[in-house]
Amino acid sequence: MEQHKSLVEITSSKIIDFIKEKNLDIGDKLPNEYELLEVVGVGRSTLREAIKMLVSKNVLEVRHGAGTFVSKQKGIADDPFGFGMIKDQNKMTADLFELRFLLEPTMAAMAAQHATVEQINKLKYLQKELKRLIREGDDTHILVDMEFHTTIAEASGNIALSHIVPIINQSIGLYNSNNEPKDPKGSIDFHDEILAAIEARDPVYAMDAMTVHMAMNRNKMKKKKSL
Repeated sequence: MEQHKSLVEITSSKIIDFIKEKNLDIGDKLPNEYELLEVVGVGRSTLREAIKMLVSKNVLEVRHGAGTFVSKQKGIADDPFGFGMIKDQNKMTADLFELRFLLEPTMAAMAAQHATVEQINKLKYLQKELKRLIREGDDTHILVDMEFHTTIAEASGNIALSHIVPIINQSIGLYNSNNEPKDPKGSIDFHDEILAAIEARDPVYAMDAMTVHMAMNRNKMKKKKSL
């Protein structure tokens, strides 16, 4: 298959192989251009085009004056399933929420079993930050809400689940933008329960807490729809 690829595509594949071989993680810096040229064995212009391609695919990010780094988006497209092209946004919101309802209780249970101390501490920090932003009336609390659920997915220990997080985040964003009045205080209470369950290493408690959280939000969506 290699013969059907352009030199830039082959070079981008070599860079990805290098990232895997060196076990580079999110936020890790790649070698400078001179060293990368030695790794991939191409000219400077081809290397730069390959890096541009990987940036466009959210594999890499270039920080001017600092270098090239592994992207925190893990190579996931901003809209991997074309949700932005779906005309009926209300139905998509409801359907995405059903997906969350299926996935997140199990995800929380797995997080209770597999979360590292660092991930639990991150959840504590995010919950504290969420409370602060809500208390101050700052709408950016939605982003922290997303990060809270993202961290639970990562803490599940399931790589596939952690890559589905963009879908979950899309659902959270749609839910918050399409449901008025919002009830951030309710989210805080549910998050407290979920966090307590994960910290207690109790998968049944975690699954129940997340299920109740999802059920309450789904009920609010249905009541809004019936009005």
